[in-house]
Amino acid sequence: MQYNPLELETKWQKTWDQTNAFEPSVDFTKAKKYILSMFPYPSGRIHMGHVRNYTIGDAIARHHRKNGFNVLHPIGWDSFGMPAENAAIKHGVHPKKWTYENIDYMRKELASLGLSFSKKREFAASDVLYTKHEQRIFIEMFNKGLVYQKSATLNWCNTCQTVLANEQVEEGCCWRCDNPVEQRLLPGYYLKITQYAQELLDDCEKLRAGWPSQVLTMQENWIGRSEGLEFSFTLSDASRAKLDNQFESYKVFTTRPDTIYGVSYSALAPEHPIVKHLISHKLLSEEKITQIKKMQSVGARERAQAAKEGVSLEIDVIHPLTGKNIPVWVANFVLIEYGGGAVMAVPAHDERDFEFARKYDLAIIQSIETTSPFNGSVATTEYGTLVNSGEFSGLDSKSAQKAIIAHFEVQKIGTKVINYKLRDWGISRQRYWGAPIPMIHCPKCGLVPEKIENLPVALPNDVEIKGEGNPLDKHPTWKHTKCPTCNADALRETDTMDTFFQSSWYFLRYTTDPSLWNDVPFDKTSANYWMNVDQYVGGIEHAILHLLYSRFFTKVLRDLGYVNCDEPFANLLTQGMVLKDGSKMSKSKGNTVDPDAIIKTYGADTARLFILFAAPPQKELEWNDSAVEGAFRFLKRFAQKSENCFTCKTIPSIDHSALSKESKYARKKVYEALKKSNEIYEGSYTFNTLIAACMEALNALSDQNDQAVWSEGYFVLLNLLEPIVPHLCWEMSESLFGRVNLAPIAIKEEVFVEDSMILAVTVNGKKRAEIEVETSISKEEALRLGKQSVAKWLEGCDLLKEIYVPNKLINLVVK
Repeated sequence: MQYNPLELETKWQKTWDQTNAFEPSVDFTKAKKYILSMFPYPSGRIHMGHVRNYTIGDAIARHHRKNGFNVLHPIGWDSFGMPAENAAIKHGVHPKKWTYENIDYMRKELASLGLSFSKKREFAASDVLYTKHEQRIFIEMFNKGLVYQKSATLNWCNTCQTVLANEQVEEGCCWRCDNPVEQRLLPGYYLKITQYAQELLDDCEKLRAGWPSQVLTMQENWIGRSEGLEFSFTLSDASRAKLDNQFESYKVFTTRPDTIYGVSYSALAPEHPIVKHLISHKLLSEEKITQIKKMQSVGARERAQAAKEGVSLEIDVIHPLTGKNIPVWVANFVLIEYGGGAVMAVPAHDERDFEFARKYDLAIIQSIETTSPFNGSVATTEYGTLVNSGEFSGLDSKSAQKAIIAHFEVQKIGTKVINYKLRDWGISRQRYWGAPIPMIHCPKCGLVPEKIENLPVALPNDVEIKGEGNPLDKHPTWKHTKCPTCNADALRETDTMDTFFQSSWYFLRYTTDPSLWNDVPFDKTSANYWMNVDQYVGGIEHAILHLLYSRFFTKVLRDLGYVNCDEPFANLLTQGMVLKDGSKMSKSKGNTVDPDAIIKTYGADTARLFILFAAPPQKELEWNDSAVEGAFRFLKRFAQKSENCFTCKTIPSIDHSALSKESKYARKKVYEALKKSNEIYEGSYTFNTLIAACMEALNALSDQNDQAVWSEGYFVLLNLLEPIVPHLCWEMSESLFGRVNLAPIAIKEEVFVEDSMILAVTVNGKKRAEIEVETSISKEEALRLGKQSVAKWLEGCDLLKEIYVPNKLINLVVK
């Protein structure tokens, strides 16, 4: 057949659409596969990263579908967020209009790729109906004690009048307006993810077989479990007096209690209450106050990368074991979020503490002796034997840690604790285009949730977005309401939710038939059938936050009675980026490739074939124009060669023994490709090796002329390539086989039984010849033929030994 991609792709996309070809069955007795790619943000146009992500997921879904599984393969839109507001400011268009117009455009772009998504289960996270159920989940979490309000120090842009995530602070400035960011104590809503910290950590083991180890390590480090000693540093009498007797002590946490005799100073975070008291009461010089305020204005990420800086607070604490006074400093490397914002500093045995001590000429006291001699020029951080440590001297570090913790507990001056780096999740955002937090501030009742029957709390459409402050807070009427408890005049919460809230449960919504969407977030019976997601596909940039929050939500929803599963995603595939000229594609670099243009020129199947052939899914993919052209040429040749086949409704029956050598080899290559297909869908998803096997099979078919072998070959190859190039394969399968070939195909082992074998012939271990002989040949005959093939190397020699290894070699030892 002649290959006309535009014509046949339009035909089959229309057919699939009209026949609801990819809708999942409601028969829950069937074996299922839930294949999901991370849903996209509707930015306006798809890019090659989208093409790769969704082609990978689609190939997996199509494979399982044609092998008889009930497949759920949905798509939706992660449609709330800041970019829509930025577009509103820049172009004067309403965020909702901008978002939904983008969705309409991108839906058509994705459809042009022939992706086998369920169309009926598509939704946008900004849909009011989705918000309704999301707000219900929020209220149930609040009632269970998993939501609370507190004030915390956050990145604040005074120009944009909004809180910024750490990722939105670039070199101390707002990513949008480029003005300096300050640190402010602001109220917000938090989810108690820390309540699930240990379970999130423990359940990483359940994911070990199906998730990349790199992702699990990133999650484990983010949760950051550590065991250690928590104790209080008591302020000296003079220091308490200086602080107006407002503070007696403060707590510190250490994972290295064995180094406690090496403490030479203590450091506080710039936001610590003691530091704030010193500043507010002007108990430090103006110069020092200015330095500290400068530290406070820098976000946590920038501080971690900055040079160590500090200021002496001119106060002391008392060492709990030696009774000596220890100076207290403020240091930019101490974070208020971890360990209470205070640390004991051991410069002899901690590189960060050492760097700070050298900079400010603070004491460096050895308390651990290791195999590396300590001379004060570098910190020795490994475990060793305690020295200069009172009654604990001579103990090894591990024994000393237990003994020192036990001593603190007996003396009731400290305790063994488990700490986590993981902090509770702040979800408050001061912007319009997000899901409103369904809480009400009543002057009589305090903070109360909206009634479930009053949901959704929908966004007002009549807003003016200028990029200054929260439009909901400035709206003349929206925030004014009645208290759901006492009916008094009250105010709605004007903060909206972090968009990660939406993406933390969307995969559960897909499990439910849309006829139930109005009444429930998702149906429990349906969710229990479809979950876990069998294969999740998405970028490794989501390795921590999105995946961790989704795991957290699944456990919360389990505890609220919504689902039975503990983990959302059984298997995770993190696809590599698409590069051009060695760099990630981006508009700013001018190295993007327009998927629409590729599809228009070569067809969607060519784009799909190239994207899956160019590299394994987990690796980066370098764009190559000539390779795209090569993919098109292969499909064109594949289509033309089908003229060698005859039509049939079952796989041809072939007498293998009667075939020529070339035809036998062609059958072998076809079934090798079938074996390869079965292997790669077990989890490696190395589509490139499968495509290469199919190309080899087509070459082998082209070297023979048996029509039955051609027809059998296409019966199998069209099945194998359908997940990758579906349009062409449906067209050819329809015309040749009535599509009966798009079903499981048994491997015919007869094709792997060899009639002949190649034997290497070596003389004294050096290869001199190769001979092809029948597999049934006797040892004596094989040796005779072998000696005959190397006769000139045997002339004038004594034959000492003859070695015959079937299917491998003949070795002749001569003298």
